[in-house]
Amino acid sequence: MDDFKRPKPAAVAKTKPEVQAVDVDSDDELEKPIVLDDQPAKEAVSKTDKTGGNFLSHRFNKVKTWWKSLNRNLRFGIIALALLIICAGGLLAYSSSKPKIAPATQITKHTPKSQTVASPLTGVQVTKQAASRPVTGVMIENSLDARPQSGLQDAGVVYEAVAEAGITRFLTLFQDTAPQYLGPVRSLRPYYIDYAAPFQASIVHVGGSPDALSEVQNGSFRNLDQFFNGAYFTRISSRDAPHNVYTSFAELDQLNQSKGYTSSKFTSWPRKKDAKLTVPTAKTIDMAVSGPSYYVHYDYDAKTNSYARSEAGAPHMELTNSSDTVGVQIKPKVVVALVVPLSQGALDASGAYYSDYSTSGSGIAYVFQDGGVTQGTWTKDGTDGQLQFTDAAGHELKLNAGQTWLTLTSDTSQVTYSK
Repeated sequence: MDDFKRPKPAAVAKTKPEVQAVDVDSDDELEKPIVLDDQPAKEAVSKTDKTGGNFLSHRFNKVKTWWKSLNRNLRFGIIALALLIICAGGLLAYSSSKPKIAPATQITKHTPKSQTVASPLTGVQVTKQAASRPVTGVMIENSLDARPQSGLQDAGVVYEAVAEAGITRFLTLFQDTAPQYLGPVRSLRPYYIDYAAPFQASIVHVGGSPDALSEVQNGSFRNLDQFFNGAYFTRISSRDAPHNVYTSFAELDQLNQSKGYTSSKFTSWPRKKDAKLTVPTAKTIDMAVSGPSYYVHYDYDAKTNSYARSEAGAPHMELTNSSDTVGVQIKPKVVVALVVPLSQGALDASGAYYSDYSTSGSGIAYVFQDGGVTQGTWTKDGTDGQLQFTDAAGHELKLNAGQTWLTLTSDTSQVTYSK
């Protein structure tokens, strides 16, 4: 027993053989002995170089030695370059991995142009608000004591006729303009109602002839008599009565609003674009209305394609405000001479006869525009019928946009013109 020696264990291999894969789905395979791989063990981490040292460690030592051999400035340059390359690579990687966002749609803001429409009264381009205003007709005096007047140049349409004793008077129609100094305002006559009615115009006046007052007060018209609306009128101190009644559209707009007159429905005159003649055929126009103090003369202005108005041998001027001492000359775009039968009506308080025009029916019309003249025909069907113009062939006449000034003459001999 003492001589018995435990046998030495067999030497263990330094490398462990790899275990063959086992298919655990087969019971038979579990009973088979495990066969060890007799191939040399594979290097799992690193290879050895010829000297037997670690490969990576050897390479690191060589790089370390090379690095120490460089001077300081060169080392700094290499480090800076490396950092730059790393940063650039990082930015490139971030840019490529960053989700693409569609660029925002660029919105270009356009300042809207002011929208305009043709004025129903004049054909001139105006704002929609101006074009929707009610038409307002104002009676303006033309006696010698009433001159110079105010507001005539701003009117869209002007009718000129004799009131009584040879003195002419104006019915001025406004829609897209609103002068703030307007007068002198005077009395009404029946034929002015006939020309205001087709425009559904408010009629501004200071009293009137008995026939005119009876008609305008019958409920069919927009009657704005100063006698019943005195707060909207002013008597200026620089003129004697009855030539001193003035108003403005600051007051007239309020007066229209208070009566519910907020718009006007009417048939507009057909309009056209200016078409100036190369050689004007009617550069001067004369209308011998009543006597010399009321004779009318026009000079065609080719530059503005309008007609400079004169009266009683002098330019017809008007004052734009109460302190104006120079004034401006009246220049309508279209001048019309209407040949309308005239007769004497009833006597007025002063012993003069009121005029009485036959406004319905038809008659001769001279239409001056663009430096020329068209002799045609006017027609009007009753008080509410709109005045219409046709040429010699019966075609409708179109008027230039702008102020239209119509003068009633009793005979063709009162109208002359020349080249």
